[in-house]
Amino acid sequence: MSKHIGGFDPSGDGPDDPAACRRSGKVYLVGAGPGDPELLTLKAARLLSKAQAVVYDHLVGEEILHLADPAARMIYAGKEAGYHSLPQDRINGLLVDLARSGLEVVRLKGGDPFMFGRGGEEMEELLESGIECEVVPGITAACGVSACTGIPLTHRDHARSVIFTTGHLKDGTVNLDWPALARPNQTVVIYMGLGALDIICQQLITHGLPADTPAAVVHAGTTNRQITVTDRLDQLSATVKRAQLKSPALIMIGSVVSLHALLGNGTTIEELALTG
Repeated sequence: MSKHIGGFDPSGDGPDDPAACRRSGKVYLVGAGPGDPELLTLKAARLLSKAQAVVYDHLVGEEILHLADPAARMIYAGKEAGYHSLPQDRINGLLVDLARSGLEVVRLKGGDPFMFGRGGEEMEELLESGIECEVVPGITAACGVSACTGIPLTHRDHARSVIFTTGHLKDGTVNLDWPALARPNQTVVIYMGLGALDIICQQLITHGLPADTPAAVVHAGTTNRQITVTDRLDQLSATVKRAQLKSPALIMIGSVVSLHALLGNGTTIEELALTG
């Protein structure tokens, strides 16, 4: 499979139909799901198989990329901690340029495009530039991890609501709405928060969440590399450090985490029994 890293080369070969160069293509913002290729939607797989260009993120697995047309232009636009292959404004411009060259483009994003995936920003840029755009939802990481760990997002005896948040803001701070996150009888799911886990745990306890609240960090959820670590909120950060967990990881906090053990040996995850 060909792979072009860093951006679109407008001098490359265009589509076979010369008329395509005189009309704009279309961009599909497609969710690739949480990692397990079998959790990709049928629509996403169909669009991927016929796309002329695929702009994909860091967390999209090789098994999913292999579903693309071998003739498609494969452009990596991944973001990793401390390294972005392309800034977001250049990704936005890249999608516009590809569509204006007459290509059918799949912008392939881990999870769901509208769940902390900057799909809204890309949609705005495309529509403002007069490019046709369609959003194809994917299973977000929270739903995938919930299913494969046995940690329900809501439960009548534990959580009447669930909050999804990101562990860092656009300016790089971790100044979240701590009073809202520390309310009782809810589940808190934090994306991209592993690097700020110390602060997150401390602030939630400071704002009223009991120190013994069950919590979990799940690495590479839904894949064969999944690792789940569970502990009390006040001990979670130290336990995760001993486990040497790396990104990608999802943080789940709330009494629903106590139900994790019920799934038992029916799961394929690796459990780290590190809690004293």
